[in-house]
Amino acid sequence: MRRLSLNQKTTNGWSVPEAVDGCVRAGLEAIGLWREPVREYGVAESARLVRDAGLRVSSLCRGGFLTVADDAHRRRTIDDNRRAIDEAADLNARCLVMVVGGLPDGSGSGAPVLPGSTTHDQSADDEAGQRRDRDLHGARQRVADGIAELVPYALDRGVQLALEPMHPMYCADRGVLSTLGQALDLAEQHPVEAVGVVVDTFHVWWDPDVERQIRRASGRIASFQVCDWITPLPADTLLARGMMGDGHIDLRHLRRLVEAAGYRGDIEVEIFNADIWAAAPDDVVTLMKQRYAATVLDPTPSPSR
Repeated sequence: MRRLSLNQKTTNGWSVPEAVDGCVRAGLEAIGLWREPVREYGVAESARLVRDAGLRVSSLCRGGFLTVADDAHRRRTIDDNRRAIDEAADLNARCLVMVVGGLPDGSGSGAPVLPGSTTHDQSADDEAGQRRDRDLHGARQRVADGIAELVPYALDRGVQLALEPMHPMYCADRGVLSTLGQALDLAEQHPVEAVGVVVDTFHVWWDPDVERQIRRASGRIASFQVCDWITPLPADTLLARGMMGDGHIDLRHLRRLVEAAGYRGDIEVEIFNADIWAAAPDDVVTLMKQRYAATVLDPTPSPSR
């Protein structure tokens, strides 16, 4: 239980002070922080609060979104990632999670043109469709270029960039790295202290090659995150993560795999789910601890008679 970490998104309504206090009340030793509430409270103040509470920062989320194409926007994105690296260093975070970005948004609405419709201009929609960026290879190359540009700064600040492969349903809008293998192909181009990978059960459980890729990731696993895959998926797939035990993932098996690959860091629970966010945060943390023990850890042997 000492490795269990509360990712701040699991109790989305809590500010940094509330999340830190909640961890302390629950007897947790680690917390995963998000940049927006940290900046709202203050980076230095957040670092001091976490330190005084005796907690570790298992990760800071998030950097990335490196797929932008125009030069001015790309420069702003690189600058923001450098600020994220600074924040991770100030918080003494184990890593900076990198959500690398999806295809750049097209300028069209994306709405279908129905036969006989008078509400859409066919020529305008055709033009918008032509402007929509569909160059997946180019987007992945921009991610590689962006990581390469950030690595020297990350090394200088002592921060590991943690590439998070995301389930393919997020490829268009959030993460063009869809498999752990793709993330490792990129990470292995750089020193391990600069670039690692995130093994998030929600994003990798489906991959038929996940066992081999976790073995391959030995020494590069920067973060291990757990939650469950629930069905049916909600309309907003961003909120599709379930509490451990409510879905289909063999969490214990994946935990054993990452440990066999040498990972000994914190195990972070990160859940995006409207019902969980609506519940009382202390109740969520209590349930999180119970389910973590029941579904992630090995069963406790029964005492001998």
